[in-house]
Amino acid sequence: MTDTKTPTTELTSQYTAQVANDLERNAKDQDRITAEIDTLYEQLRALQHDHTVLTSMQKALGTMDTAAEAAPEEVEVPSVPRQKTKAQPASGKRVRAKKTVTAQGSETVEEPASEKPEAAVETSAAKATRPTLVELIRRHLTEQREPRSAAEIATTLGQAHPERTIKTTVVRSTVEGLVAKSLVQRTKQGSSVYYTAAETPEPTPSAAVPANDQPEAN
Repeated sequence: MTDTKTPTTELTSQYTAQVANDLERNAKDQDRITAEIDTLYEQLRALQHDHTVLTSMQKALGTMDTAAEAAPEEVEVPSVPRQKTKAQPASGKRVRAKKTVTAQGSETVEEPASEKPEAAVETSAAKATRPTLVELIRRHLTEQREPRSAAEIATTLGQAHPERTIKTTVVRSTVEGLVAKSLVQRTKQGSSVYYTAAETPEPTPSAAVPANDQPEAN
């Protein structure tokens, strides 16, 4: 009987010690968690207080913005004095002036409209009087004794008239148009095409009518 009771007593002592340790650990965990809850609760109360203050500030600022929009500040803008334009010398050309109005309703300085430069007028006149490409091609082919290709014609005319842009494709189409009108003759040598000026027959002078043979006026 004594041997049986001894192991049971030892086992009970072990369980008792373990339970006591668990209870102590549990109590410590409760204290720790309670302290954390208190800390978080204090932080929550501080955040709630800050939220209330910020909400009040937001409402106050919103009221101030509404009042500012309802009564905008008036800023006095000085008007720009009107300046007199200088008299333009008489040059035979009419000069139109433009008037620009500012946002305040005052007129600014009148600026004369830009006149057409004389160089542009001279350029337009020169373009109107210079010979056409058809005339240049016919003149060139008349002066040449040998057939000329479209590329050769374009190169020669481009060197003689550097102010003009003469392309081979344009020359070829122009010469073909002259061929269709029988003003230029076309010959083909292999895969190359050459052009020569067509021989224009000399006009036959009309026979003079004797004065006696002329019909009398009724």
